[in-house]
Amino acid sequence: MSKHFTLPYEGGLIEKNLPMGILHSYEKIWTDIYPESRPASLAVADIVTDAINSHKEGLFRLGLTTGATPTSLYNELARRCAAGALSFRNVEIYSIDEYYPSSSDELQSRNHRLHEALLDKIDILKENVHIPDGTVPQDRVSAYCADFDTKARNLDLLVIGIGEQGQVGFNEAGSSEKSRTRTVRLSYKSRKRQSRAFNHDMSITPDKAITMGIGTMLSAKRIILMAWGEDKAAAVRAIAEGPVDLACPASLLQKHEHIRFFVDETAASSLTRVVAPWLVGPCDWTPKFIRKAVVWLCQTVGKPILKLTEKDYLDNSLSELLEKFGPFDKINIEVFNDLQHTITGWPGGKPNADDSTRPVPANPYPKTVLIFSPHPDDDVISMGGTFIRLASQGHNVHVAYETSGNVAVHDDVVLQHMDAAYQLGYGNHFAEAKALIDSKVPGEPEPRGLLEMKGAIRRSEARGAVRSFGLDDEHNAHFLNLPFYESGGIKKNPRTQADVDIIKKLMNELKPDMIFMAGDLADPHGTHRVCTEAAMEALDQIKEEGAAWTANTHVWLYRGAWMEWELGRVDMAVPLSPDEVVKKRHAIFRHLSQKDIVPFPGEDPREFWQRAEERTQNTARLYDQLGMAEYQAIEVFLKLY
Repeated sequence: MSKHFTLPYEGGLIEKNLPMGILHSYEKIWTDIYPESRPASLAVADIVTDAINSHKEGLFRLGLTTGATPTSLYNELARRCAAGALSFRNVEIYSIDEYYPSSSDELQSRNHRLHEALLDKIDILKENVHIPDGTVPQDRVSAYCADFDTKARNLDLLVIGIGEQGQVGFNEAGSSEKSRTRTVRLSYKSRKRQSRAFNHDMSITPDKAITMGIGTMLSAKRIILMAWGEDKAAAVRAIAEGPVDLACPASLLQKHEHIRFFVDETAASSLTRVVAPWLVGPCDWTPKFIRKAVVWLCQTVGKPILKLTEKDYLDNSLSELLEKFGPFDKINIEVFNDLQHTITGWPGGKPNADDSTRPVPANPYPKTVLIFSPHPDDDVISMGGTFIRLASQGHNVHVAYETSGNVAVHDDVVLQHMDAAYQLGYGNHFAEAKALIDSKVPGEPEPRGLLEMKGAIRRSEARGAVRSFGLDDEHNAHFLNLPFYESGGIKKNPRTQADVDIIKKLMNELKPDMIFMAGDLADPHGTHRVCTEAAMEALDQIKEEGAAWTANTHVWLYRGAWMEWELGRVDMAVPLSPDEVVKKRHAIFRHLSQKDIVPFPGEDPREFWQRAEERTQNTARLYDQLGMAEYQAIEVFLKLY
């Protein structure tokens, strides 16, 4: 599938002809930013290919990482090898880490994952593959690590991804720049992250690992770091721009003389040249970009828009903006009006009203609205208040649940539902469910029968939320069960045309005037992003096929429970009353399987309703601080097209 989700260009730093020293002036590790992970991976593949092909004497010694980050890179290297453009016959590969204890035939092992992702697809000689051995007895593991470290020093090239807290390999906070290959005890947070590969079962997630040390990494002749997705943005900034800090292990690599960082736009979103590019060089001042700069200035000096002074602009490197679009008070008024016009209580358009300054046109009315929800609760968590408004204002609102969400139901919830059915006299299937649960094998897909039970639970919860908004749960709720998700495990199948065709069928049936999609920009292989790319691909194909109904269809992007659109990007802001906030909360409560004991809560201890409310209330505070009206909460959206 070809569609990759990136945000529209809305101005920024003019990099053409800008000296590299100025472009990277805030970076201690020079960082190359690409629109998304695929072209960045191709650029890294070019470096690896050139380095191997130009190597003259002996084996080329290459250090590699595992995980989701290098997936596209390994696919490209394997493709080039198959095409004859690259050979690994004279390459020696060192993997940087392994769980301990762990055998190479375990599906979660780094050994297995590196073979599956790359080694089994290339012509490397078996004797030239070096992966830490997780089966070495404990009384010999220290000597083994020392021997591995000696062999792994002075690599020709080391290519590694970074973790969300700046980890490299299993070097966690506190790792020394002199550290060597060694066994380490994994922190609770690290085990929580690693448990994703173990069906989120902490009881079987290893608590130790073997890892190449920071000192060993620094001995490499050349290092390439990689990071994709918004969830890596804070770590990217700390590594590339922050001080050397033991709390962020990868920052120690700033001391290497030949290191480069490859990131996508979303991972780069916190870098200075993205957050405040006027501090770096000349900019392309589009209307949205001017708003971004003014909002940044307000937050920097702690003033609302209409109280900004010329001195505020000059003192904060915004003289170019004044020169091109000033005076300052004109900019203030224009941005204030621009931001004010994003606010609407009519997210489907206000009928029989002047819509010249409204984000959504008045006609047609009522509109057919299609909300895509990657999981069966994202609709109410992310835009439940707007959902309520659209339904109450008479629009024909449909919600499409793209995946079953079955793996996110705790086993105990299944047993509780089976017991309730039995107590009501609908048959005793408790033992059947218990047997399926007991037959689960760690690391392998869950039994299909158990997944069907879990999928049914999530469908019933989604129907309940839809009914709470006064809609017909049979007519207005659509369960797509996209095939890519139905792997039975945490790792999903690739997105294919089969997923797109299911979405196309629904779109062509409904012919929506407005489409809402998830705009999350985290892991490129994450469910939200895959679902959005599939929906975008479907709409593009329908347009190419000449469907007339798409001519006036607009796509709006919402965010999840964790992140929100920056105000510089917002196209529509829907204020929520206190009563609507409560009604949204109650809709989230309908998803009982995700309350209190949700299997995959991440590191945020708050429940989904708490995250959602605090996020939308914070957005309302930001509008208030900029001089807008004070609201209880605000949900915001970006118009894709």
